[in-house]
Amino acid sequence: MTQPLFSDSNSQTGVPPLTHLDNQGQAQMVDVSGKAATVRQAVAVGRVRMAPATFTAIATGNVPKGDVLGTARLAGIMAAKQTASLIPLCHPLPIQKVEVQIFPEANERGYRIEATVKTKAETGVEMEALTAVAIAALTLYDMAKALEKSICIEDIHLLSKTGGKSGDYQV
Repeated sequence: MTQPLFSDSNSQTGVPPLTHLDNQGQAQMVDVSGKAATVRQAVAVGRVRMAPATFTAIATGNVPKGDVLGTARLAGIMAAKQTASLIPLCHPLPIQKVEVQIFPEANERGYRIEATVKTKAETGVEMEALTAVAIAALTLYDMAKALEKSICIEDIHLLSKTGGKSGDYQV
């Protein structure tokens, strides 16, 4: 008898199954049709570091391409709404709220980007929040790269999530 490459449970290791893989190890979209639609929210964060002169130019609005922070914020909002188009196995979700905030961190020579995404659906919005932060950070880089090529995008991660079967999570 042939054993499947990936089983629904792995009692030997205690590791939960990878839901995006079938028994043959092939990628699959998870079937969430049997799950109840509940309110779910996720918050993600990331940082963009740069030279003091670049930080000052962005903060004072003295960048050749224009409003760096406003453009990055809008790009993050738009990206959250397009996550299912960017990440192959993400479900398209009815997003009810996307908020992207960009906070200056003068002592850290950069900006902290935080995205909050909320929905009422059968699956969570962690990927949408992470995508919003990543695209906002990339847009900030794009808007300011004429001033500095060594801008660094770092530490993008999930801060918290609420709702769903797996329960709440917070860093």
